[in-house]
Amino acid sequence: MEGNDKNQALTPTEKAEIKGDPLPPPATGEPWGKTSLNPAEEFFLEGPRSRFEEFVRVLRVGIEFIHGFRSLHFVGPCVTVFGSARFGEEHVYYKLARATGAAIARRGFTVMTGGGPGIMEAANRGAKDVAGRSIGCNIELPHEQAANPYVDRFIEFRYFFIRKVMLVKYSYGFVILPGGFGTLDEMFEVLTLIQTGKVKNFPVVLMGTAYWRPLLEFVRDTMTKGGTIAEADFSLIFVTDDPEIAAAHVEKAAMSGSSGLRRRSAIAKPRTFWLFGERGL
Repeated sequence: MEGNDKNQALTPTEKAEIKGDPLPPPATGEPWGKTSLNPAEEFFLEGPRSRFEEFVRVLRVGIEFIHGFRSLHFVGPCVTVFGSARFGEEHVYYKLARATGAAIARRGFTVMTGGGPGIMEAANRGAKDVAGRSIGCNIELPHEQAANPYVDRFIEFRYFFIRKVMLVKYSYGFVILPGGFGTLDEMFEVLTLIQTGKVKNFPVVLMGTAYWRPLLEFVRDTMTKGGTIAEADFSLIFVTDDPEIAAAHVEKAAMSGSSGLRRRSAIAKPRTFWLFGERGL
């Protein structure tokens, strides 16, 4: 599981934790996607509707899938970076995410995030620091909040489950920094897909070891020992605070062959077709 040898020097976050120095508090700022922009999304989850309403909903879902497929097909192999929207640019995790975005982009990957502030902005910013490709992929937001200024393209979805499909379909790995419920949701969803064999050789990297330590201890000491997961499942998580090690781990898994990146590189670059609204970066 661990990306660094235990005998290596402690990370800045671990040193601060041992010394008792508190990490900078998150800069909460304005809410980011806290409520639904369209009440129709709430109605969708309230139970059965009329046959006509359900049919229209299926059409909308299909159209949104097509929009996602055509928008992301030409952005290149992506690595998705998750994390909280609440960290300001002086926070240690923001700086870590920025360095990680740069390390990922230098290896030729497109950096994908939710397109918002905090960790998302930092990773997109890191990609732009090294002239890499950077996109944001999020749920429709309240109050028409703008994307962070470091994305080449910002794609919005109405439904969470469609966004999740896109993130897995077009990503060759997840890099996860400290975050809240949404971050945990994405992490455990993809771990479940790996555990059940739906996706293979899909690296999941956790960064910010001090933040994740209690959760990892719970997974190892409670879930594994309790038999709710196998010991091998714990090894699906790779932990490091080094951006270069994280990027190299993702690249190694992506180039293993089963993920399709090697096969894709051998195929001619796909051409966009204006009739479907397709365009590259």
